[in-house]
Amino acid sequence: MPALEKFETFNHNISSAIEWVGLIGFLIMMLITTVDVIGAKLFLHPVFGALDIVMQVQLIAMSFAVATTLIAGRHVAVEFFIPLLPKPLQRVVDVFVNLLGFALFLVLVWRLTEYAYSLQIQNELTPTARIPLYPFAYGAAFACIPVCLVYLYHLLASIVRLVKR
Repeated sequence: MPALEKFETFNHNISSAIEWVGLIGFLIMMLITTVDVIGAKLFLHPVFGALDIVMQVQLIAMSFAVATTLIAGRHVAVEFFIPLLPKPLQRVVDVFVNLLGFALFLVLVWRLTEYAYSLQIQNELTPTARIPLYPFAYGAAFACIPVCLVYLYHLLASIVRLVKR
C-alpha cells in the first residue's frame, strides 16, 4: 500500500509541524505564569490579563498537540474487553471506532468554525485583557484537521486489514 504509506508520512509531517505551535503555546503559558507569580509576589505587580492569556494559550497548546499524541498512541484507551474477542470481530470494532473518531473530529472542525465565526460577529473578548476570542477558536478548529486526517488514515488501514484477512 504505497499510497497509504505516503498518506501516513504526510500525516506525520503535518502533525509534527503543528505540534510546534502547541509547544510554543505551552512555553508561553509557562513564561506568563512564572512572570505573573514572580511579579505578584516579589514586586506586587502581576501581569495584566495573565489569566486571560494563559486560558487562551492553553487551548492552543492542547489542541495543536492532539494529532501527534494520537499518532504516538498516547491517548487514554480502555482495552480489557476487545482483546477477548475473536480477531475478525476485533477488526470490525477497530473500523467502527476509527469511523467514530473521524466523524467526531469532522463535527468538531465544523462546530468550532461556526463557534469562532459567532465569536467574531459578536466581537467576544476576554474579560480582563479584552483579547478577541475568535482567533483561538479558529486555531482549535484548524488544529483538528490533522486529527481528522490521522483518523482517516487509521480508518483506511483498518478497512484494509479487515478486507485483507
